[in-house]
Amino acid sequence: MKTLLSCGLLLAVACLAADQQQGTKAGKQPLKGPMVQVRLLDKEGRPTELMTVEKVVKTDAEWKKQLTAKQYAIARGKGTEPAFCGAFYDHKKPGIYTCVCCELPLFSSNAKFDSGTGWPSFFTPIAKENVITKSDFSYGMKRVEILCARCDGHLGHVFEDGPPPTNLRYCLNSESLKFTESKQADKAH
Repeated sequence: MKTLLSCGLLLAVACLAADQQQGTKAGKQPLKGPMVQVRLLDKEGRPTELMTVEKVVKTDAEWKKQLTAKQYAIARGKGTEPAFCGAFYDHKKPGIYTCVCCELPLFSSNAKFDSGTGWPSFFTPIAKENVITKSDFSYGMKRVEILCARCDGHLGHVFEDGPPPTNLRYCLNSESLKFTESKQADKAH
């Protein structure tokens, strides 16, 4: 019985490998990892139609090589930077804030507001598909964590005390973000 199962498993693996090789030779893409639907930005800085892209998955060693120690502690380790210390809490230039880990566009300066909390705050993301939420019960609190949809990087938390029109406050860590200045950001969002 064990021999039949072993032979069957080996045959299945061999067939899968052959299918992948034939697919690649025939011009087809080999099987990919997990996929996610997000919106990127067009040349004018506007969100595109929904696109299916591969999730960014790396080992801890790869993330540590790519990120600074602070970025890694926050974006991958779910840390929080001290209030009023992050590079973007009082940042006022027009542009786009992307994920520090995978550069997915997350927030526009047009949605940024001064929440008085000491962290960069936004009332809406560039595209709701680009951020995911997850219940967070750490430190004896009930909060809603926000993560980058493409790489699961920790961004911060979202609260229901923001300004209209959404009444939401996406409270982010500067270390989780990368900023690209843009003259078109004001027009696009």
